[in-house]
Amino acid sequence: MTGGTYTLVLSLPDAATVEVGALGARSFPAGGYAYTGSALGSGGFSRVDRHGRVAAGEHDVRHWHVDYLLGHPPVTIEDVVRTPGADVECAVAERLPDGPVDGFGASDCDCPTHLAYGEDVVALHEAVRDAHAAVSGT
Repeated sequence: MTGGTYTLVLSLPDAATVEVGALGARSFPAGGYAYTGSALGSGGFSRVDRHGRVAAGEHDVRHWHVDYLLGHPPVTIEDVVRTPGADVECAVAERLPDGPVDGFGASDCDCPTHLAYGEDVVALHEAVRDAHAAVSGT
């Protein structure tokens, strides 16, 4: 199974407060979010499918910070941008705007966050594509 690095491009239509596991209750303004993660284990990009099931309300187990945000019903996954075969999670996250929650998705590295925020989902989506292209050389 192929793995690599992925970024979920998310939309949140209205501001919300979401309980994010050990991070506690956090405020999320309305807009676009980009969560960057790695799928380098044996399941590869099947992790992305799992995220989709959480967002669709078909899977209730919360393992990662993003599961809590995805489990908030108004959140939708707009796109998934992938860089197959590459461990560039931190490099992509560093090229994106900061998000509203320090440490989100970054508990195993020195990055401030792996969740970017932008008021304009389309502009954030473009920034995600640009970040993946920059680190992959495509």
